[in-house]
Amino acid sequence: MSLDPPAASLTATHSPAAPPSSSSSKPPKTARGRPTDDPDTRWSKTLSYILRHGAAKEGLKLREDGFVRVEELMKRPKLKGCDMATLDRIVKDNAKQRFSMRPEPTGENGAEELWIRANQGHSIKVEQLELKKVEKAEDVPLMVHGTYYRLWPAIENEGLKVMTRNHIHCAVGLAGETGVISGMRANCDLFIYLDVPKLLADGIPIYTSTNNVVLTAGVDGVVAPQYFAKVVRKNGEVLVPAPAPA
Repeated sequence: MSLDPPAASLTATHSPAAPPSSSSSKPPKTARGRPTDDPDTRWSKTLSYILRHGAAKEGLKLREDGFVRVEELMKRPKLKGCDMATLDRIVKDNAKQRFSMRPEPTGENGAEELWIRANQGHSIKVEQLELKKVEKAEDVPLMVHGTYYRLWPAIENEGLKVMTRNHIHCAVGLAGETGVISGMRANCDLFIYLDVPKLLADGIPIYTSTNNVVLTAGVDGVVAPQYFAKVVRKNGEVLVPAPAPA
């Protein structure tokens, strides 16, 4: 896994190796998302699925850093009708900055080709994803995982788990706050604040992604309840620390 500072994401669409554009059309039935979602939302969800989870099923091979050629990606049936202008707009305007796209001189005689990847959220193994290791607790003053109150009984006993992903995703604040790009869903109603100094003191790695998501795999895929500094419901009820008896 590379710990070097991430390179800037580019969304250049004028690369001579870019696949030809066509008129944008309605996503196919196999695209991800609800039929009632707007087209860009469905294209974005389909990109997330392919680049984070389904590359092999779609006949794509990701590089060790998670990138895949745009030309190959755009040939997938699930993206039939998605043109380059649409792809460029989704990468550039995505509120959570889920994707990076950049030209590289990997074509014939050094010609530039466009490459794309998801910045984090993979369930497939990506060895050299550009994550920055957190060395000091002050580098991440706040690390909060958003989830749902209905899951609290299991989380309280078993801790947070990576589930099908490689990491547990956290944000540097609550959705909508300054500096919070990604890391939790907007409809979460339970917020678990993790004890960053304790995690680091116990040798549990923490990383930040290029879109400011804070990531940890815990120990064997689990962050135990002992690392919960505070747990608060959306309505303000504090679950951890437990309220003192009346």
